[in-house]
Amino acid sequence: MNTVDSGNAASVRVEIDDVQSGALRPRPVPYAGKFLFLHVDDRRAGRALLRRLLPVTSGGLPDADRGRDAWVAVAFTHQGLRALGVPQESLDSFPQAFREGMAARAELIGDVGESAPAHWEAPFGTGEVHIALSALSSDVARLDEELEGARAAYEDTPGVRVIWQQEVRQLPTGRTTFGFRDGISHPNIEGVGLPGSNPREAPVKAGEFILGYPDETGGLPPMPVPEVLGRNGTYVAVRKIHTSVAAWRRFLRANSSSAEEEALLAAKMVGRWPSGAPLTLSPEHDDPELAADPHRVNDFLYREDDDRGLRCPAGAHIRRANPRDATIIGDARMHRLIRRGTTYGPPLPEGVLDDDGADRGLVGVFIGAHLERQFEFIKAEWVNDGNFIGYPGEKDPVAGHHGGTGSVTIPEKPVRRRLRNLPSFVVTRGGEYCFLPGLRALRWLAELED
Repeated sequence: MNTVDSGNAASVRVEIDDVQSGALRPRPVPYAGKFLFLHVDDRRAGRALLRRLLPVTSGGLPDADRGRDAWVAVAFTHQGLRALGVPQESLDSFPQAFREGMAARAELIGDVGESAPAHWEAPFGTGEVHIALSALSSDVARLDEELEGARAAYEDTPGVRVIWQQEVRQLPTGRTTFGFRDGISHPNIEGVGLPGSNPREAPVKAGEFILGYPDETGGLPPMPVPEVLGRNGTYVAVRKIHTSVAAWRRFLRANSSSAEEEALLAAKMVGRWPSGAPLTLSPEHDDPELAADPHRVNDFLYREDDDRGLRCPAGAHIRRANPRDATIIGDARMHRLIRRGTTYGPPLPEGVLDDDGADRGLVGVFIGAHLERQFEFIKAEWVNDGNFIGYPGEKDPVAGHHGGTGSVTIPEKPVRRRLRNLPSFVVTRGGEYCFLPGLRALRWLAELED
């Protein structure tokens, strides 16, 4: 088993070849992908499927010699592990959030109103989702190659059914449906051998992302038993999010007096310009040249560069999701996540202010070793409340649930600006908590016996 360390004799060594590629590798740019949910009618069939899937899964980091980046990942809900016949002792050893599932914890994470599970797209939240397959690639041709083996595996296994699928693809603009470049940030993870996107970020302990290694507390994160099942695995929150692009554009138009003001207001709410250039480094105008430089686009901190939020507001989307070194209540490093967003559906044509009825948005994947203090904490405390930055009750202007009553504060001199009556710009269409096991764990699951 190959291991990687970070160049420090005292550092943790991660068994990188046993970690599924879908866990740690940044999303390709450009990208094409597909998500599938499967239901297991017969445990023996489910195990047979896993044996057929083993050859198409991979571990480790990108191979520069391959030229193109692609992978298939296999994850399981708690009901899925039960459907495979995992012993009760092992099932009970998983954390409560994973055992209950995302739908049961919807109110905690802000999935209320039109985002509540009662309105979710089937089969999200029904307990019918057992296995989640995901495939991402740098182009469609390679994606089809990667998926062919997986497709043959599930189509040739009676007793296993595909119950949901979603294609995702980078739009021709290279941006999200809201018009902003995405997928810029990736954490610096100790012992992985893959540099983070922010050269000023100190390495985050591997145990924040992969089970079996010390985390930021200095201890080992709770791990399911037996060890072969838990080690080198991680948890994944998968979410389908509809974006209300027309509502976003109408709000910007109603609260601006020119196209330039609209662009600045949107940037203040997101924290970056459409190109990806951060407000912290380019507060007055977009800077595509800065955005195109991978060594500069993420090279900033908040306490050092913009502690008062006069450039990038404390309540901006990217600053809430990752406060970096900002002055906040709590320790941001305890809540670091790997975020991987992928776009689905057609773009709304430029300038259109009315909804055309098309389903568009993103399938978000949020990866970490601690569901409760990473994904759930960020959703409950940072996205849907502003107490940690001194704005109690004020939510993320882009990702928060507002329902027409939200507000956003934008620091300015001499007087700050406060916008009210924000609608919700995103609607949750569904979500699942999944466990992404290591490759040895996949083999263990495939060889389970009754």
